[in-house]
Amino acid sequence: MTTTLILSQAAVALHGVSRVFGRGPSAVHAVDDVTLEFPRGGWTAVMGPSGSGKSTLLHCAAGLERVDTGRVMLGDTDLSAATDSQLTALRRTRIGFVFQSFNLIGSLTAEQNVALPLRLAGKRPSRSVVRATLDAVGLADRARHRPRELSGGQQQRVAIARAMVTRPEVLFADEPTGALDSTAARTVLDLMRAMADAGQSIVMVTHDPGAAARADAVIFLRDGRVVDRLSGADTRQVADRLAAWEH
Repeated sequence: MTTTLILSQAAVALHGVSRVFGRGPSAVHAVDDVTLEFPRGGWTAVMGPSGSGKSTLLHCAAGLERVDTGRVMLGDTDLSAATDSQLTALRRTRIGFVFQSFNLIGSLTAEQNVALPLRLAGKRPSRSVVRATLDAVGLADRARHRPRELSGGQQQRVAIARAMVTRPEVLFADEPTGALDSTAARTVLDLMRAMADAGQSIVMVTHDPGAAARADAVIFLRDGRVVDRLSGADTRQVADRLAAWEH
């Protein structure tokens, strides 16, 4: 049976998507026949028990991982039909991705890390654009600092600036506050809230009910399927709903 959950004005749409690891009796259906839309200009959090398929769903939606069945649409572009080179180009121009581990290059300064996606896309980075992007995340005065000279929260904000410098249609974030203390996490979530309020489409995987409550909507997964949705919920409501699906 197909799990169906349709929101409005999709930035990314999944149609009957499945992702299976392994074969035969030991096969794991990490994403199991999911149909789901992430709204344009909205912030959606994805939650679920450990092993529910959250990160796999995010990777499939972002074109980082191939689906076994179904289609993934980025606007009117079918990611599931794209070649590897086309996917690479899309990830450098229309998709931004932020990881829990920051993934900054230690030998590069903050501004060089932010400029990297533009260089990889064959563009000559404009210093004014790079500095403006760093300024947008509150780090204009840290442009010449290397990652080791920055706090964890500052490194994550550099990673967000790097993901945003190409002005992507959708920002995907996999546990973006998971490695941060509460103060740094709050700063990063405030930044993401401001971005969403300005019209940026965001899809975020998180295990933290407080982080999920900052989003416009929360999608709950279990065993690779969408099982629930909340909109406008507070931290307690999100935590209670998550606890209900963990048992």
